[in-house]
Amino acid sequence: MVRFGLTVVRHGETRYNKDKILQGQGVDEPLSATGFRQADAAGLFLSNVKFTHVFSSDLLRAKQTAATILGKNKFCRDLEIKYDARLRERKYGVAEGRPLTDLKAMAKAAGEQCPSFTPSGGETLDEVRERARDFFEFLCQLVVELEQKEQDTHGAASRSSGTSEEPLVFPWTDHCSEAEHSSDNGGASKILDANILVVSHGAYMRNWLGYFVSDLNCTLPTNLTKSQLSSVSPNTGVSHFVIKLENGNLLKPEVTCVCLNQDSHLVDVGAECVAQKMF
Repeated sequence: MVRFGLTVVRHGETRYNKDKILQGQGVDEPLSATGFRQADAAGLFLSNVKFTHVFSSDLLRAKQTAATILGKNKFCRDLEIKYDARLRERKYGVAEGRPLTDLKAMAKAAGEQCPSFTPSGGETLDEVRERARDFFEFLCQLVVELEQKEQDTHGAASRSSGTSEEPLVFPWTDHCSEAEHSSDNGGASKILDANILVVSHGAYMRNWLGYFVSDLNCTLPTNLTKSQLSSVSPNTGVSHFVIKLENGNLLKPEVTCVCLNQDSHLVDVGAECVAQKMF
């Protein structure tokens, strides 16, 4: 069985986030001072997690967040960040650079509602979900090939004995009920073939979760509400998933959500952590 951890973090705040202006892909704003403080806080929260791979959207706000988080890590500061356009925010076309209220007005005029409304030149929700599906399948293939390579190089026995000596730290389990992480209490079950960090965007991440839930029947925390499930992550909100691939079967990944949009690390940042549901 192939098993890997997936930690997904939304980028830190930009001035456009604060002013509720849509950025999408066409507005490439840097992090604000608050955004860098949020990224620092997320980095400290994840500082003891030994990641094996780091991927980020190639938009500046995500790149800066990923670099800041990695810079705080005790084990993998020198790990290469790989930028992938499939992790970009949803494209909002003519609405990019305009207030969120304009998007709502466009939707109303078209007799539709956000977020299902697609402005001219923008991406549909199905197109965003397809990008997320494509990237996730790429991750699964990556980890399966990595595990097969390890097996060929070292053999199952030597690899298992070496991996079990590596303690894995899961800071988010403090915020989940016992049912969600009880399976991680045993030493052997904590062995992961990879531990992947992804930094992306709010609307994209919500669509990715939608794919996990509707297409892959993702197991969710028992205390998760419908409102939380439909909400966009706050800036630098942290979500963690465990993915299992029985016999390396890429067609039937088992996805378990350990926590969703965790933001306890922001308690001392003083930032506005209220996420907008519309984008």
